[in-house]
Amino acid sequence: MLAAVLRRGEVTLHIGARSWRVFSSLARSGSCRILKSPTLVSLDLHEDWTHKVDEDRQKSFDIQNKSNQLDAALIDGKAIAEEIRSEIANEVSWMKSSIRKTPGLAVLLVGDRRDCQIYVHNKILACDEVGIRSEVSELPECCSEDEILNALTNFNENPEIHGVLVQLPLPERFDEEKILSMLPLEKDVDGFHPSNMGNLAMEGREPLFIPCTPKGCLELLLRSGVEIMGKRAVVIGRSNIVGLPTSLLLQRYHATVTVLHAFTKNPERISREADIVVAAVGMPNLVRGNWLKPGAVVIDVGTYPVEDPSSDSGYRLLGDVCYGEAVKVASAITPVPGGVGPMTVAMLLLNTLESAKRVYGFC
Repeated sequence: MLAAVLRRGEVTLHIGARSWRVFSSLARSGSCRILKSPTLVSLDLHEDWTHKVDEDRQKSFDIQNKSNQLDAALIDGKAIAEEIRSEIANEVSWMKSSIRKTPGLAVLLVGDRRDCQIYVHNKILACDEVGIRSEVSELPECCSEDEILNALTNFNENPEIHGVLVQLPLPERFDEEKILSMLPLEKDVDGFHPSNMGNLAMEGREPLFIPCTPKGCLELLLRSGVEIMGKRAVVIGRSNIVGLPTSLLLQRYHATVTVLHAFTKNPERISREADIVVAAVGMPNLVRGNWLKPGAVVIDVGTYPVEDPSSDSGYRLLGDVCYGEAVKVASAITPVPGGVGPMTVAMLLLNTLESAKRVYGFC
């Protein structure tokens, strides 16, 4: 299978000895046994522009032009996520047998949005599958802000809870920034705390947690054997949840990154220059085949439900990328569903495991 071939790609990164700052030392964990990605600090390199002109003249790219082939290879996020979850389950089991401790995740759900309820349900099921303890606090949309803050305080003060997340979006009447600021840095497994985002952006810094969806996107690229260093990458969308941290993470891997947004002029022309395209807007079929450079690798983060009476659920999901067109231009692409979504949940589980390991000093 094409997906299996992609997943056999090997990525070798050499990590040099470094002097760790105190904060960075807290960020270290055993995740290197599960993920291909090393610590971000280990990727930092001194920038040398001396030979830039010569390099530009070479114009060599490792991603092959596949415009004469019918279909792109499938990057099977579901299969890769299952592999990672299996390894997480093994580590959780090892923790339980070794020190009789279990990682714990708490989720706060406000309101009755069907999609949010489904997302939370899937996260809880995933926790059960790998042996992570989970708690859910469900509050009606008519609840007060104080009730939300009290629920978060209880989670924050519970030593058996190592990760806390607020299911977004919250009902519009609530101050989302104020509520999210209640999450302590050491339990921010979604990776949205300003300190986590700031350390992601800065050379020499290591966030305690990398946001789950960007972390999953990078892991898909690494496990698919896609070269990132020196490549041109385009991130379509600049949200705090996906677009911004994805662009920062790609830069830490030494890609040359351009971020496209709603005010970008000629976005299709800019996108056609990219070796790697990450689409994270939430607008179905925004990225057409003529947005893509032949042979580009495409990561489609978008999920948009459309009515489909033939489906058991009554709807089907579309991505930001027009799959039927993109598959005939790209060299590799993630499907929707079954691409980035399962990886996001897997990274949430991994962040929770890493948090518990830090608390207990478990290696």
